[in-house]
Amino acid sequence: MDAPLKAVGDAADPATETFVAHRNLLFTVAYEMLGSAADAEDVLQETWLRWVEVDLGQVRDQRAYLVRITTRQALNRLRTMTRRKEAYVGPWLPEPMLTAPDVAEDVELAESVSMAMMLVLETLSPTERAVFVLREAFDVSYDEIAATVEKSPAAVRQIAHRARRHVDARRPREVVSASATRAALESFRRALETGDLQGLLDVLAPQVVYMGDGGGIKHAALRPVSGAKKVARLMVGGLGRNKRPITLGPTVVNGNPALLVHLDGEVDGIMAIRVEDARITGLYYVRNPEKLTRVESETPLTLR
Repeated sequence: MDAPLKAVGDAADPATETFVAHRNLLFTVAYEMLGSAADAEDVLQETWLRWVEVDLGQVRDQRAYLVRITTRQALNRLRTMTRRKEAYVGPWLPEPMLTAPDVAEDVELAESVSMAMMLVLETLSPTERAVFVLREAFDVSYDEIAATVEKSPAAVRQIAHRARRHVDARRPREVVSASATRAALESFRRALETGDLQGLLDVLAPQVVYMGDGGGIKHAALRPVSGAKKVARLMVGGLGRNKRPITLGPTVVNGNPALLVHLDGEVDGIMAIRVEDARITGLYYVRNPEKLTRVESETPLTLR
């Protein structure tokens, strides 16, 4: 979404300048709330339409005010998305988002938007997710969050504590560097391309979980597959049945190294991983074409 630019002489007006200056931040807030780049763009459009009606002279902190509008719009959309996900065919995975390579080097930022973390956030209620994202990812004050979600600061503190405890119990135990993720991904890629079953078993953790998202449009496992042997056989068997040329190329998605899969020269999906102790514990394959439209057409985001 490109916000319209209202010119004053040769310069954009103050409302536009402020919105553009904070656009990456607002997109990241909306995306971490929703797990969908398409819906995040819609939220930014709604935020822009409300922002241009604001009397800027009455706004003390414009950044905080924009974050408040964005969060409220994202909360509204999140509640409608919950109903959509209930009718979704097979596992629902976040929409992959191309990110600039330097995002992967910021380990805290990369972890906050990783596919694994986005799936953990899916287990929170809408209000818990808003409070957690604003507090943990963007260090927004409890008073400001309270004004945003329309609850008392004391209630927000309790929600934040509950959400943090919930997330900590499910997030990866350690923050993994981009180089460690790349190493595991490269071992996985080599084994997959050569059909090396033992090579896959070496890089997959015994308790690895595979999730495929075809959205009912592309073939994908309708339920998560658990266990290294089952996942390795699924991967090798899938390649063996395919008769068309397949390539696995490196990319950076959600702040972390990933694989861009081409089938017969066309984008087939994005494969992201979760790494712990140098082995893959989570494997996420997004094939739903509705979630891949930005993979090749968009410039990688810097997020903040």
